[in-house]
Amino acid sequence: MKRLLCCTYLSAFFAVAPFAFAASKREVAITVDDLPFAQSGPRACGFGGLQIQTLHLLEQFLRQKAPITAFVVAGNCPDLTDDDRRTVLKLWQDAGAELGSHTYSHLDLSKEDPSVFEADIVKADGALRPVLGGRPLRYFRYPMLHLGPTPEIKARVARFIASRGYTNAPVTFDNSDWMFANVYASALATGNMELMAHVKDEYVHYMETVVDFFEQRTLEVVGHEIPQILLMHANRLNADLATDLLTMLKRRGYRFTTLEQALKDPVYQSPENYVGTNGISWIHRWSMTKGMPDKSEPQEPRWLQLEFQKIPKE
Repeated sequence: MKRLLCCTYLSAFFAVAPFAFAASKREVAITVDDLPFAQSGPRACGFGGLQIQTLHLLEQFLRQKAPITAFVVAGNCPDLTDDDRRTVLKLWQDAGAELGSHTYSHLDLSKEDPSVFEADIVKADGALRPVLGGRPLRYFRYPMLHLGPTPEIKARVARFIASRGYTNAPVTFDNSDWMFANVYASALATGNMELMAHVKDEYVHYMETVVDFFEQRTLEVVGHEIPQILLMHANRLNADLATDLLTMLKRRGYRFTTLEQALKDPVYQSPENYVGTNGISWIHRWSMTKGMPDKSEPQEPRWLQLEFQKIPKE
């Protein structure tokens, strides 16, 4: 019976016309990390609730006509059966999402031996390719945007990824939605409705300050508008607030495009030579490569940082 949960609900949203875009000079590609689900508490991966929250999130992308590329941590939600995992990932595919790899274990290349990191990518391939039904697995995203702590490791893993047929998926609109999501999930779990409301009130405002910063910084670094690439995560907070987030982007003049189309802009062939342990936007990487003075995006509010520190770490 549990597999019938999605069927009636899906038909109302997945029988949609192809995405049609209104004219706009600003474009943004929406990318979603950490599938099947993350940053939403220990119960978020239960199969029934996971289906509901996934459908809730996907409904909002469909209503806003926002195509998505979604990156799967193949070992995430380890208690799901293989059949459960295929069912949930197929919801994304049925909604028009292209799936990419985010490794099997979400390893940090800044801390792991590159051979271990590469083996984790191969393990993810083995888990994901049977799910795709013959569709290509084209895009890869480094966990935490950590591309390598030394020039040698960065170059080695980049070659390995290319040898597997992957294109690295950059990010320009980087942010800390994951921190908001963890606090939101903790408040939900403890019944702290006041804190949940506080997170909801502040989240989109924070995201808009980040977007505003990177818009201005793009003009300084690149000299003109570019197709931006937004990073967000598959979590309960975005399942509840994605419509507000997408509406904010549309209000700022954005139309939604695909990652494939965004990457056709020549800016994404620009060199970036940043090496280190920070996971940062490509706008920062390009500015550093050009030797420009550093500028940092807006930080998470202090109250949020303090609430995040209170959450028990597993």
